[in-house]
Amino acid sequence: MASYKSTPLFGGALVCDLPANFADVSTIRQVPDNQEVYIDKDGFTSIIFDINERVGGPGSSAEIDGRALTTHLQELVGDDIEGVKVWNTTPTLFTRLDEDVPAYTLIATHTPPADLGKAKGEEKGGHSTDFTAIILTLVRLEREKTDLLITTNVPHIRGEYDEEEVDLQLGKQGKLIGDAVDYASKIWETFKVKDWNLFSEI
Repeated sequence: MASYKSTPLFGGALVCDLPANFADVSTIRQVPDNQEVYIDKDGFTSIIFDINERVGGPGSSAEIDGRALTTHLQELVGDDIEGVKVWNTTPTLFTRLDEDVPAYTLIATHTPPADLGKAKGEEKGGHSTDFTAIILTLVRLEREKTDLLITTNVPHIRGEYDEEEVDLQLGKQGKLIGDAVDYASKIWETFKVKDWNLFSEI
C-alpha cells in the first residue's frame, strides 16, 4: 500500500495527496508554467497536472466533453494516434469539487511503432518500452475557461513487469496500472482548489 503526502501544486493554489515516493521534476529540470510534473523515484511512472485553455463549445454534455477528451488525448500523443487504444471512459467525481463540475477519466494504452520502441530502448541502455498505459482525467472548469488535465503515464518496459499479469482485453491490469489507478483515485478524493485566481493567471 502506497503512503501519500499532501502536496501543494502551482505555489499552493491547488493541493492533493500524491505518493510519498514521487519527486517534483521541477527540482531537476525546467517545467512549463502551466504544468506540474511528479515522477516515481523507484520506477518509471509520472503524474502530470496540466492547466490548458478550454476546448470545444459552451456547456457540458457527454458529447461535448467526450470530444474535448479526445482532442486532449490527441494532443498528448501527437502524430502517433494510431498506436493508441482507449479501453474505457467514465465520469469521475472529485470529492472536494462542486458536484456540477464535469470530470471524466479514460484509460488508454499507447504502443510505439516497433522500430521506435526498440530505438528508444537502445538509447536507455537496452530496455524497450512495450507500451505506455495512460490514465487521463479531464476536469472541465467552464467558468474559468480552463480544462485541467491530470495524466498518469505508466511505461511498461520489457523485463520490468510481469507480461502475463497484463491483458486489458480480459480486464487484467497488472500491478503497475493497478497502482496508477490507486494514485488517480487518491487525487480525485483529495484534490482541492485553494486559489481560483490561478486559472486567470496562467
